[in-house]
Amino acid sequence: MGLRKLAEKVADYQQRLEAGKTRTIEPEHVEKVLGKLRRKEADLLARISTETDRDERADLDRKLRIAREHITRAEWLLAELS
Repeated sequence: MGLRKLAEKVADYQQRLEAGKTRTIEPEHVEKVLGKLRRKEADLLARISTETDRDERADLDRKLRIAREHITRAEWLLAELS
């Protein structure tokens, strides 16, 4: 999911929020998740640097790309909430 689709989801969330159908996303919640994602990124980088198996390394690289994409999204969401 790209940032455009995420922006659409946030707009949908805003409509549900205004209708009283959901609770507010607090910036602290996003910061907490962002911290977890950054720890995951650091863990993956450490595992990649020690991994010798080519297939396992490729799998870790894929997971790292996904984690970084989620970090980008979380940072965007945090900026939108601020």
